[in-house]
Amino acid sequence: MSTGTTAAGADGAPDTASPGADAAGTDTGTGTGLRQGLKRRHVQLIALGGVIGAGLFVGSGEVVHSAGPAAVLSFLAAGGLTVLIMRMLAEMTVARPALGSFYAHVRETLGHRAGFAVGWLYWYFFVIVVAVEAVAGGRIVRLWLPGAPLWAVSLVLMALLTATNMVSARSYGEFEYWFSSIKVVAIVVFLFLGALFVLGLWPGSGGGLAQLTAHGGFAPAGVGAVLAAVVPCVGFFTGAEIVTIAAAESVEPERAVARAIRSIVLRVVAFYVLSIFLVVAVVPWTSKAIEVSPYAAVLDRLAVPAAGTVMNAVVLVAVLSCLNSALYTSSRMLFALTRNGDAPRGFTKVSASGVPRRALLAGTSVGYLSVIAAWISPDVVFSFLINSYGAIALFVYLAIAVAQLRMRRRLEREEPARLTLRMWGFPWLSRLTIALMALVIGAMAVLPDSRAQFWLSLLTLGVVLAAYEIRRRVRRS
Repeated sequence: MSTGTTAAGADGAPDTASPGADAAGTDTGTGTGLRQGLKRRHVQLIALGGVIGAGLFVGSGEVVHSAGPAAVLSFLAAGGLTVLIMRMLAEMTVARPALGSFYAHVRETLGHRAGFAVGWLYWYFFVIVVAVEAVAGGRIVRLWLPGAPLWAVSLVLMALLTATNMVSARSYGEFEYWFSSIKVVAIVVFLFLGALFVLGLWPGSGGGLAQLTAHGGFAPAGVGAVLAAVVPCVGFFTGAEIVTIAAAESVEPERAVARAIRSIVLRVVAFYVLSIFLVVAVVPWTSKAIEVSPYAAVLDRLAVPAAGTVMNAVVLVAVLSCLNSALYTSSRMLFALTRNGDAPRGFTKVSASGVPRRALLAGTSVGYLSVIAAWISPDVVFSFLINSYGAIALFVYLAIAVAQLRMRRRLEREEPARLTLRMWGFPWLSRLTIALMALVIGAMAVLPDSRAQFWLSLLTLGVVLAAYEIRRRVRRS
């Protein structure tokens, strides 16, 4: 398989010169037909929105329920690991901007097979996310419209956001900007109110941190439960890498990515760790309300009027944000796959506004089928789909880390001037990151709550690798 294959431009005609390829054959994103419609503020909020998902507002309750107040340490460990992965990815993205970001980097450093697998696994991950978020959004809307069928509401939400993505990259960026802004404001307000309660400044509150040890101690289930909780916590941070994919359509890709990645450390600490800390400091971790919705439980404890309605609205925004980003990301990854012949060339065509609409509709179609599966066979087909993508993001992150280790050595030897943003403590911290990510994946394979997701995700990887071999042999013949 050759690098730098031809691609169709905005009119569908092949660009035989392939102006977007650099000396190593990696497409930098220029000459693809995509438009640089994303501004710096879009990129900043895309990075932020990628980190703050619905899992923070709802799924974090499961972690608190299993690990107790020490769940704060689980989120801190998972956040630290994610920051390291993002720093490694940022180094590669700034040094070698490429259409498809880490897909191109893995393909260049680890070979065509690895690149093919990472690209298609990531595409599959996000087309399933499309369905999962559409169904989640439908369930929230039905709280206000109980008579509406779940499948119909889910399809409407998906259709609306597909329509916005079909317009232009800037349209996606604007929606994500406002979605992310609402999430940020909600968390900032939550942190402020929670801090007032802990400090004893909220009416009727005694303040203090007694809840952290009042019900069996800080780590009531032991250190093992805290370490096991790191596995689902890593999944909550998935999405931070979307900013590197959006870089191909931003006005200042290198600068925008560098600034966005640098600020992730503060965001991880402030939005995840501090907010979970306030949850377990305000409400007893044994409370059933935390398991259902930890943030709503805190607002109820503070006697905030209409707390449940407010949190449902915020969670809906978070779900729509994830759905919006999933549609965008899946279409751009499929588009990037076509540049090297790893996907059918028909998906290369872009609209006059620079949107790969065929690639977008391909992911949307899978999402529609998955939503229908959730309606017809929720316990068999849809359950299989959910479990079959659970570990895929971790596989991709491990590949990113290994690719950075190899690319850094090559850049230091051949193009040291490109290393304007560097991974900390190279190579030892890079090796530690790889070991820790492998440990998380290994833990997922043996822990009862995640075992099924690991093995079915491994099956998905096997299918993708088999598809690569079939494609390779067909091309040879």
